[in-house]
This record gives sequence, structure tokens and C-alpha cells, in this order.
Amino acid sequence: MTDRKTELAENLARVEERIASACAAAGREREDVTLIVVTKTYPASDVRLLHELGVRHVAENKDQDAAPKAAACADLDLTWHFVGQLQTNKARSVAGYAHVVQSVDRLKLVSALSSAAGRAGRELDCLIQVALDAESGERGARGGVAPEGIEELADAVEAAPGLRLGGLMTVAPLTGPYAGRQRAAFDRLMELASRLRVTRPAANMVSAGMSADLEDAVAAGATHVRIGTAVLGVRPRLG
Repeated sequence: MTDRKTELAENLARVEERIASACAAAGREREDVTLIVVTKTYPASDVRLLHELGVRHVAENKDQDAAPKAAACADLDLTWHFVGQLQTNKARSVAGYAHVVQSVDRLKLVSALSSAAGRAGRELDCLIQVALDAESGERGARGGVAPEGIEELADAVEAAPGLRLGGLMTVAPLTGPYAGRQRAAFDRLMELASRLRVTRPAANMVSAGMSADLEDAVAAGATHVRIGTAVLGVRPRLG
């Protein structure tokens, strides 16, 4: 193996061990948790190496990076997740390659993604991003809708052609009552997800947890964890 492939393989093994241990501690099956490798700032060559190492879910947070990377890896059986704040004018591009948009947080974005999915002849799974630091009815600093706005967005996604409601996503907040309390934040997300599933049982994805706090996310019940640094390492930004 190349030096880079060896590095990625070792990092993946460590992350896999962390996820497996967290699942065991929580009394969960390992297959209940999907690893998404966040490849932002890293080249398509790394994505290809990750695929060779068995990774099937990758994520990006900027369309200008994601679109060419997805095109360069179009021959691979990958599920692409878009996880960043998304401007409506980027919806058409994102709908061309993403399978899951995890950052749906406003009605205008729902409309834009629905129109774009229709033009592309594709269906997109959408997660509603919840801002646990938001005041009632406001968006958080990292994007997301306040918990009070989940139902309205869920209705909109379900009614939108080309979109499917997948579940909820959050990023551990840096401000507000959950700042520095990742487990409490993820527990709160699970409460909201359970409430959503009462009337929408198919919306069973819960995306939470990153390199520093994946154990808290798994303990809370997350179905997907988004891991970047722990797999790819800290490297200079491209460009």
C-alpha cells in the first residue's frame, strides 16, 4: 500500500474500534451506526483510496469542492452526503450529485432542492438540520432550524416532489444551553427524532457526532456519525 493508503487504513481502523466500543457500551449493534467520512479540503485521490478501503459514505460541506470531486469519482459506488450550509442558488448543482442533503433548514431551500431534483430526474433524501442553540424560531450560528420549526419543514419536505424526509441532523452547538454538553445535546436531538417518528416512521436517520464526540453520539442513539479529522488527519487546506 502507498504511504497515504496505509495512513488512511490505520486511521479508519482506530475510528472503527471507537465506534464498535461505543456501540458495545451502549448495547447497540455495530451495524446500527453508519460511518460517513467527511472529505472536505481533501482531494479526490483520497476519496478513491477510502473507497478501496471499504468506505461507502462520504460527505462534503461546500459545493465548489464537492461537485468536481463527485464528478471525478462518479465511477465509484459511493453515497454522497452534503452537510454544509447550503445557499439556494447552489441547490441545482448539489442535486446533481448528492444522495443525501443533511442541512435542510428553511422552506426556500426545500423548494429549491425540489425544483432541482425534478430537473435532474433524481430523488434526494433530506435531513432537517436542528439548531439546538437557536432561540425560538431563529436559525443557529451554524445553520439549522430551531426545534419549534421541525414540523413545518418536515411537512414541506414530505410534500415536495423529488424529496424524501430522512430524519434529523445536528452539530454540537458552541453557544447556548448545550455548549460543551455534547451528550445532552445529542440526547435532545434523539427526543426530537423520536417525536418526529411517531407520525413519520420512515424518517429514522439521526446524524450526529464528529471526530471529537462520536462516542456521545453513539451513546445517545445516532444512526450516522460524520468523521473527518480522525480519518483523514490534519492537513493543509487545498488551494
